[in-house]
Amino acid sequence: MKQEERREQTKRILLESTEELIREKGCSQTTLNDIMKRSGMSKGAIFHYVSSKDELFVHVLKARLAEQNEHFMSEVNKQGDIKEFDGPMNTIINSMSSLESRDDVSNLILMYLIGKSDQPEIADIVAGFYKEATATSKQWIVTGQEAGVITDTIDAERTAELFELLSFGLRMRGLIGVKGNVFSTKEYSDFITDILRPGNKEGGREGL
Repeated sequence: MKQEERREQTKRILLESTEELIREKGCSQTTLNDIMKRSGMSKGAIFHYVSSKDELFVHVLKARLAEQNEHFMSEVNKQGDIKEFDGPMNTIINSMSSLESRDDVSNLILMYLIGKSDQPEIADIVAGFYKEATATSKQWIVTGQEAGVITDTIDAERTAELFELLSFGLRMRGLIGVKGNVFSTKEYSDFITDILRPGNKEGGREGL
């Protein structure tokens, strides 16, 4: 196995071990020693990848975002010359099912980090992830526009920002235990679909 492949495998084990522990114990109760035992890695080996437990949690967030992006791009690429709206869009919609889950690892990490956002370095970490998530949403929209399956009358950057604002709002509402009777995840996915689908007359730049 090449050194780069070994490095990626080790990093994957570290992230998977951390995610498992968060599911079992939550963020606050998961210690660096727990991660060392579960992953089989030394403290020095872990710090080769990250400088703190909090930074490791952010890497878990980014890995989950990258996985969603991979699924979306895979759906786009497998369509070949015939591009359709529903396949890639369903990939996005399916990923929304966890937005309001109090057990979702991404939500648990975000709540934990936001609770520590009085620390400037943690605030920067959360802001960085938000920007990355928004950039990923913009990439999805632009990819769809280039393929002709998303209307080109919307501003990709502004629309991506809107979607992330709503996503974060749904996450926080779910984490604090408030049930939404008017605007649920289903309404959110329908709202996105209506804006992005070609032929829609209400998704122009005037509204976004």
